[in-house]
Amino acid sequence: MKNGKKIGILVVAYNAVSTLNKVLDRIPQDVYAEIDEIAVFDDASKDNTYMLSLGYKQVKQLDKLNIFLNEKNLGYGGNQKKGFAYFSEKGFDAVVLLHGDGQYAPEVLSDMYSPLVNGTADVVLGSRMMTKYGGALKGGMPFYKFIGNKILSYFQNHTLKMDLTEFHSGYRAYSIAGLKKLMLTNCTDDFHFDTQIIIKANHNNLKIIEVPIPTYYGDEICYVNGMKYARNIFRTTKEYIKTIKGKIRADAYSEYYTPYPLKLYPFSSHMAIINLLNKKENQRILDAGCGDGLFSEHISRKNYKLGVDFIPESDNTKKNFDKYIQFNLNEGLPVSLKSGEKFDYILMLDILEHLVDYKRILEDAKDLIKEDGKIIISLPNIANIYVRLNLLLGRFPYAEKGILDKTHIRFFTLGSIKQLMRIHRLRTFKIIVTPIPIIEVLPDVFKKNAGYILNLLLYSAAFILKRLYGYQFIFISGIHEK
Repeated sequence: MKNGKKIGILVVAYNAVSTLNKVLDRIPQDVYAEIDEIAVFDDASKDNTYMLSLGYKQVKQLDKLNIFLNEKNLGYGGNQKKGFAYFSEKGFDAVVLLHGDGQYAPEVLSDMYSPLVNGTADVVLGSRMMTKYGGALKGGMPFYKFIGNKILSYFQNHTLKMDLTEFHSGYRAYSIAGLKKLMLTNCTDDFHFDTQIIIKANHNNLKIIEVPIPTYYGDEICYVNGMKYARNIFRTTKEYIKTIKGKIRADAYSEYYTPYPLKLYPFSSHMAIINLLNKKENQRILDAGCGDGLFSEHISRKNYKLGVDFIPESDNTKKNFDKYIQFNLNEGLPVSLKSGEKFDYILMLDILEHLVDYKRILEDAKDLIKEDGKIIISLPNIANIYVRLNLLLGRFPYAEKGILDKTHIRFFTLGSIKQLMRIHRLRTFKIIVTPIPIIEVLPDVFKKNAGYILNLLLYSAAFILKRLYGYQFIFISGIHEK
């Protein structure tokens, strides 16, 4: 152990019968003394890699070396997942990924794990593009691979707003605590696993540093299809960006998907309500169906904010609310709130359409609102022209979000919302209509220019013909006069 940290080396191997033992021989003795285990995971090699490595362990009498054979080939990414899980379950603090084909230098293993055990990094990436050892070309990297590496790394740095010299080295080291913050089970088993784990580490604000490593290209067999790998890198990077923007829900990044990202542009529902709530201070606001608190983040901290939703409390809910209650809104509002606590505003933003029994939450809200308080309800318009045209064509295209969100169990029109208000004796003070959010799907370059003009035109159409062009209706209501 170094600095009281338990260090492991994960060697991924496939058909490495001619190289694996040489790689293990090159591990420095001082490194071997500091680390706690070397685990070789043979990914169902078709040659005698496994048998040779067993013989190597016996001849060398290396107690810290353990050999494992996967029953079936898990793929490059799948083999890493299995190895990381192994070290995590055994209580290790850090793990270094080393390849069995000899492409990465065991001589610099200490450089890889030292930042982890010293607490200065969560992720360490070996870079062949740094010049300490002469750079990639001097080390024998083929020129076409060098250019491809540069192009892909530039694209990823630009897209992800990062600043790495190289994304595509397989020589890495991770803190186990950092890995535990990442969902790896939904990552690919293919070679672009290495990119996905960097993307997730960056998303989770893990401290990533690079260290220079020597470049070596020998006669090892490369199993990476270069063109396929490049396509996968472009695709998975774009999928991440689209997922966090709520445009798609890519499997590899599903944990970051936000079904309803904030719409912070003119005439949007979020902007209209934010402007209303921020007119005054020292208000008591109850946000029913608050999610992770992204909307509340834009409401002045000079107000008291209480959030209620079914999801567990998170860092975001702690940050954005004075108080958060985990509760199933199908059962109304928490009983603990009905002991005399009154609110200036109760928000039900895009929530009633998801509830089996929305009547209970409406009745509970009437008991919790101040006499001059407001209940703000936003609901999508099922009679929007988009839905009408689809029905005309015999289609009802459920989607991940929007009016036809597949999690909606009820649908509303302007007329049915008005009826809902009357049934529950809620007085409607104002109705706000929002336009179809085409601006959401426009490329970023058009959002603030052509997008704003188009948004204004769509709002004008929605204002004039609410039932046809209205996307959402926002009802600002209060207790009905008796």
